[in-house]
Amino acid sequence: MKVSLSWLKDYVPVETGAEELADALTMAGLEVETISDRYAYLDTVLVGRIVKISPHPNADKLRLCEVDAGDRTVSVVCGAPNVAENMFAPLALPGTVFPDGTVLEKSVIRGQTSEGMLCSEAELCLGSDQSGLMSLDPALPAGAGLADALGLQDKVFELGLTPNRPDCLSIIGIAREVAAIQNTGIKYPESGISDAGDEISGRASVTIDAPDHCPRYAARLVENIKIGPSPFWLQEKLMSVGLRPISNIVDITNFVMMEMGQPLHAFDFDRLAGHRIVVRTAAEGETFTTLDDKERALSSHMLMICDGERSVAVGGVMGGLNSEIEDNTTNVLIESAYFSPVSIRKTSKKLGLSTDASYRFERGVDPGGTVKALNRAAQLMVEIGGGRLVDGLIDEHPKKITSPSISLDIRDANRVLGTALDQDEAEALLKSIEFEVEKTDADNLLITPPSFRVDVSRPADLMEEIARLSGYNGIPTTFPAMPAEARKSTAALELRNRVKGLMTGFGFTEAVNYSFMNKDACDRLRLGEDDPGRRMLDIMNPLTEEQTVMRTSLIPGLLETAYRNIARQVRELKLFEIGKVFITEPREDLPKEPEMFVALRTGARSGISWHSKEASCDFYDIKGLAEGLIRALNISNLKFTRMPDEKCFYLRPGHTARILAGSDETEIGVVGEVHPEVVHSFDLKQKAFVFELSMESLAPLIPEVKQSEPIPRYPSVSRDITVIVNKDIEAGRLLENVGNIGEKLMEDVRLFDVYEGDPVPAGSKSISFRITYRSPDRTLEDEEVTGIHRNITDILVKEFDAGLPA
Repeated sequence: MKVSLSWLKDYVPVETGAEELADALTMAGLEVETISDRYAYLDTVLVGRIVKISPHPNADKLRLCEVDAGDRTVSVVCGAPNVAENMFAPLALPGTVFPDGTVLEKSVIRGQTSEGMLCSEAELCLGSDQSGLMSLDPALPAGAGLADALGLQDKVFELGLTPNRPDCLSIIGIAREVAAIQNTGIKYPESGISDAGDEISGRASVTIDAPDHCPRYAARLVENIKIGPSPFWLQEKLMSVGLRPISNIVDITNFVMMEMGQPLHAFDFDRLAGHRIVVRTAAEGETFTTLDDKERALSSHMLMICDGERSVAVGGVMGGLNSEIEDNTTNVLIESAYFSPVSIRKTSKKLGLSTDASYRFERGVDPGGTVKALNRAAQLMVEIGGGRLVDGLIDEHPKKITSPSISLDIRDANRVLGTALDQDEAEALLKSIEFEVEKTDADNLLITPPSFRVDVSRPADLMEEIARLSGYNGIPTTFPAMPAEARKSTAALELRNRVKGLMTGFGFTEAVNYSFMNKDACDRLRLGEDDPGRRMLDIMNPLTEEQTVMRTSLIPGLLETAYRNIARQVRELKLFEIGKVFITEPREDLPKEPEMFVALRTGARSGISWHSKEASCDFYDIKGLAEGLIRALNISNLKFTRMPDEKCFYLRPGHTARILAGSDETEIGVVGEVHPEVVHSFDLKQKAFVFELSMESLAPLIPEVKQSEPIPRYPSVSRDITVIVNKDIEAGRLLENVGNIGEKLMEDVRLFDVYEGDPVPAGSKSISFRITYRSPDRTLEDEEVTGIHRNITDILVKEFDAGLPA
């Protein structure tokens, strides 16, 4: 909403500067977003004195003018008939942007250079005279800025209004607020038109067939009007708030809408069949051509304004081509109505058509101001268009709209607002914005809001009015009483933060992706037909075509993040994400929302360095990360076991492991290399490795109590074992078997080598691991350790049909 200060002053005296007024309006709940100078386009327009005039050598009607611009002389080609030497006129320099958007450039006209432009009143929107140059007072100094020389200054406020304040979508609405802020009066325009007479009833009629959509419809008839341009004062008012003048009748309807907030429509009365108006809803599938020359398909809930035979306007939105005001129009029927905000909002949204009128109607106009705006427009049409007002008016009002009376307890208001206002202060504040206030007892007021305040219907609304009018800054700052003790975080939140801290310590970066994904993500992940990841939840209004379902996995989001980074030459990536996935369940209204963790690594293992060759990360890097994270959470009995090939959907067979943990070997996740087909489907140009954990499975395995062991007092003894086994036997099985022997002196067992090839027989592999022995109460003897070690070796040979190296 744009408001020019000069127009505002027509209704209320402004006692402060523009900046102070803007601050006051903002603190009253009407945010002023910008303040601009309406005449800023005159910054490059100077007062020019025409020093010399010469004939144009190539054009009879043009002149070559030498113009004194103060610090220099400018050559200008001019064709104005009143140009004369020593005349003072506006000189626009190159770069000037005229109100119609034209940008002035230095040019060559018929072979002669023109370094500017001498302007008329109309060209500068400073008057309506376009017959010749604007003549300026010779006492003005040449070269002075035109706006400063003429004292032209008009600030324009642009307000960001909330949807509940339609009363401020007009100049008078803002003037009411200014008057309340300054505690001054407001001057309303007077129409001076009588409602008496009944001539119009014999000339026109209005029938409302849809009173729920149109509770009130008023009309007046003006005849013998002459269509033409508006007087300059009217054009100037419209241009000050960004509206383009069209013709006197159309400009008057726009002027009244901006002045009073009531949209109006003017019909060519002679083009209305039967000289009647019928307000009804559209037939389903009916078509109608609006003023923008577009044919629109209508729905049965849309309100239409019709004549005796056809539709002539979409009610509250836009008129039709078949009844618009034309140059030969002589008789005009003026419409002023109150339409249901819900009806207009639905129609505007359905048609994809938003206008200044629909913007106001869908928020709610003043139902009591219908006739006032109608009379104001009729008066202006008679004065400007030279027409005759037909006596009487039509005011069909099948559903009366009354303002509610609201009881307000001042004690409740002070308690809610934290203020200490008395009853008289609250009464004065509400009366300043034209509320009717009656004292019912020492603490209660009975308040009736004016009809233009359609947003006020309950005590809380009145409290808001009191708060903003008394000043938000005047409300003392208090803090809620809060207990000193802090609430303990939930276990899930603590685990999430703990995992995030560990991962950042490992050098990984957290990614936060949308909870949506593309519907084809499951196909790109090669998920099986019965995989839970295919039970997706559709989004009714997706942001984009690539985000049409709720995600069932975090993997697609991380792979797409990796793609975007690699496309920007960031190839070494270590990313992780923690978030919920959404799995629909049969016969359930809401999906399951398990929390998952996924980490991704791709690119080089370490950056380029002089002391080592660049090497790409591999399965063991991501496996080591998974092992490090899980052990840092103090989860015991961690195992990695090969994932069956038939279950490797988005991970590469033979390079994928299941992650088991806990005494019952609960499966908590998977780790492996992303399947080459999945890498290709996400347009990655390099291998990627991921590990995925279920946070819900992880949580119960984390011990609540930490246990410590004393630092060993006696030295350890290490011995190596190398066995040759079938290549299909997992090394982890051997380590598990050694651990299950239960030897008390065995402290640790670690794998350090796996080898296939000559001289190991085909189909076999050599596995080497180191066992550490230690006693808590003595130094071990070599013979004792050798015996225990030999026993463990024999068990492995027997259990796995293993051989020993020669």
